[in-house]
Amino acid sequence: MDIIADAIAGRIRIERENRSWSLSELADRSGVSKAMISKIERCEASPTATVLGRLSGAFGLPLSVLLALAERAEERLARAADQPLWTDPETGYTRRAVSPANGSGLELIEVTLPAGVRVPYPASAFAFQRQQILLFSGWLDFTEGEVVHALRPGDCLELGAPQPCVFFNPGPEPARYLVALARR
Repeated sequence: MDIIADAIAGRIRIERENRSWSLSELADRSGVSKAMISKIERCEASPTATVLGRLSGAFGLPLSVLLALAERAEERLARAADQPLWTDPETGYTRRAVSPANGSGLELIEVTLPAGVRVPYPASAFAFQRQQILLFSGWLDFTEGEVVHALRPGDCLELGAPQPCVFFNPGPEPARYLVALARR
């Protein structure tokens, strides 16, 4: 098998394991036999485009995304200068994607929230992932449903079940924090 086929096999296994699915569950969801999935994951068979389409559909990923993740599997280092930085033009909130873009299932995001800024998110933004917030500096009030968590530097909060949330910086200085995301 070639390096791309090996990467595809590894990506299929990672996607299945990130969802805590058995081979049988992926087979049921995709319509691809358990034996074929096992052979693909062990690099004993190369999947056809049709099989890849079925597997990517079961994962809820476009085939192009599944293949792109496989192709970037070796990207394990994300240099600071290459990490994408996005700034909200309305609030000045910045979001830097720290993690390598290899689709490992773990994503680290560094956020700077200016003083007085409030950023709400619907519950759907938290579906299918687990999150923790680690505050580096400043103050952060994180509202999760009806509960407000007042975070101070060094505090780490694991989010509960998905519900509407609000990030708010009540302090006089920017709040800088890390968000760690893992797919459920």
